Amino acid sequence: MMHTNRGVRRPHVFALVAGGLLLLGCGAAAAQVVQGRLELHWGDPAPAPAGQRLQPRLLATLVTDDGERIALDPVQARRAAGDLYALSNRRVAVAFAEAGRGVLRQPEVEVIVPADLRWQRSPAVDAAGRVAAAAVEGTTRWVTLACRFSDIATEQKTRDFFTSQYGYLPGQLGHYWIEVSYGKIDLAGSQAYGWFALPSPRDAYVTMVDDEEEADLDKLFKDCAAAADPTVDFAGVQGVNMMFNGDLDGYAWGGGACAVLDGANRCLSTTWNPPWSFGNLAPLAHEMGHGYGLPHSDNSDGDDDTYDNPWDVMSDAWSNAMHNVTFGALPKHINMRQRDRLGWVDAARKLVIPAGEMARTQVALDFAGLAGATNPQMIVLAMQARPDPYATVVYTLEARQRTGTYESALAGDAVIIHRVEDYGTAYSVDADVPPADVSNNEGSMFKPGEVWQSPDRSRWIRVEARTATGFTVTIGPQVRITGGRLPALRKPAGKAATPPARAAGQATGSRNPGPGRRDGKPATR
Repeated sequence: MMHTNRGVRRPHVFALVAGGLLLLGCGAAAAQVVQGRLELHWGDPAPAPAGQRLQPRLLATLVTDDGERIALDPVQARRAAGDLYALSNRRVAVAFAEAGRGVLRQPEVEVIVPADLRWQRSPAVDAAGRVAAAAVEGTTRWVTLACRFSDIATEQKTRDFFTSQYGYLPGQLGHYWIEVSYGKIDLAGSQAYGWFALPSPRDAYVTMVDDEEEADLDKLFKDCAAAADPTVDFAGVQGVNMMFNGDLDGYAWGGGACAVLDGANRCLSTTWNPPWSFGNLAPLAHEMGHGYGLPHSDNSDGDDDTYDNPWDVMSDAWSNAMHNVTFGALPKHINMRQRDRLGWVDAARKLVIPAGEMARTQVALDFAGLAGATNPQMIVLAMQARPDPYATVVYTLEARQRTGTYESALAGDAVIIHRVEDYGTAYSVDADVPPADVSNNEGSMFKPGEVWQSPDRSRWIRVEARTATGFTVTIGPQVRITGGRLPALRKPAGKAATPPARAAGQATGSRNPGPGRRDGKPATR
């Protein structure tokens, strides 16, 4: 098995050509190129008090055409691919460097590129030179497979309950995904089946590895799907939500998996849910988001907890969540960067301000959750490009409102800023110093009269006023400060020539080093 924890370089480039791959770059002759399908699996732990929760997990696996499963170091894979998440469940080519000189002599992951025909027939990169994620649109039919371990008899929920989760009334998944995607997807035809008996007890699927439980996700999927295959028509299915009647390894999982179903090899969006997960729609929607290829979001406190941004169900599914007596915690919306990743933000609803743009601009920013918006719902601030396009930082602005079935428990009505870096992770910006542990604080909400300035001082943003449909914001260029003094911490009376800082006790964004560890280096997610 190829696996390493050593660092990775980004020196080589692949070029896709008809009939095969051409590896370009210095030292290419020493690289081993392997093709296969990329599986990504995100492990999300059960809720627990701070300090007691398990760490999130990300597994990256290359599944070759002959079925070999090659574990990839996730940190290396993210850097080697750039946007690893855009390649989830797709055919890729992986270049491994020559085996190292250490005891394990395991090869490093050098480069990962798309290799399937779907990518070759269309542009594989966006305007910034980055691999573009495929849009998710139309009917995305999911089926629930409830499977019980041979040594556990309890069936916590009925098939009717699981089918009702896909309904189209407010508080059900069919309604939620239509709302959050602006009608770009639906769950038509989704239904539940089971309970199906697995052929083995729980300990055949969950074993001890290095003194910790580890679930065999591939075996769980194949056995559960095989048990359901005689009953379920998998034609046209986009995803499978598996519900197990016992705990797995302390995690719920989301990603993709493949198996022979209805006589054909099918690769599907997949989730693995223990009882604590499938009893609440919020964690189930979170895992389905991973199935659609969405990564985690985060906040800017620099710690190792990725579940502390309650503005996005792909980070903190539990805080500031609405609750339903039948379906438990309900999912909040996902942030605009995540929506845009899946192709749900129309060009007319997205305003991109290029790096170096010097003109002061005032924008009417509509609420992100507003259906039929007539103004932009996402502002993208492009920053100075870096040699590696995946290292280039981008800021996004969106307006959020406490309203509706899913968003009424948010911390407030405000403009929310996300810093997109670290190979695609969106970090909510917090102007408080130090940043809060959970970004449902005032520092993460920018309200009328408040200003944020980018750490490099090239941009400033002032929220001018609340409107019936959102906020008006002014975006300005670099501020030139003379006399060696920063702007006052209190907004002066009248219209300021340069942007004022936030109110006393809330430092400007320029004083916050931005997301990352306390030493200023990017955090690993």
